[in-house]
Amino acid sequence: MAARLTLLLALTLSPPPPQPFEARVVSVTDGDTLTVLRNRDQIRIRLYGIDCPEPNQPFHTRATRRTAELAHGKMVTVRPVSRDRYGRLVAWVVLPGGRSLNETLVAEGLAWHFRRYAPREARLAELEQAARDARLGLWRDPEPTPPWLWRRQARSPAGRQ
Repeated sequence: MAARLTLLLALTLSPPPPQPFEARVVSVTDGDTLTVLRNRDQIRIRLYGIDCPEPNQPFHTRATRRTAELAHGKMVTVRPVSRDRYGRLVAWVVLPGGRSLNETLVAEGLAWHFRRYAPREARLAELEQAARDARLGLWRDPEPTPPWLWRRQARSPAGRQ
């Protein structure tokens, strides 16, 4: 009973995610992180449901360049989902013409579907499988290392030698 009450209070007290908004992409940090300008506010965005290769991983530069080609300098629609532990807004980014940047990167084999944080996103799972089957982008490698494992290895004592 107490657990249900706590859950109910948490759901009631947590603020709803912000409404979608239009903004101009002013910088691209890497394949899945960018900064938008809304009015005079710069907002760091982490693309929801995907994870692009990390620096020093194969396809990192290509994913970053592709994100920049698709979004830099453009007016996009940001559809917020949550905030991450670094304070970034986690969101879907919709490009001019209605294409999802998140989905496009997965479809082109430049990002993984980040199942840990978006387990119910069947469309991302389908797009990843299609890119794997077609051996697009990072899927040319027979066993690409997912970025979340790459980061874990980099933090481990054995990974720092």
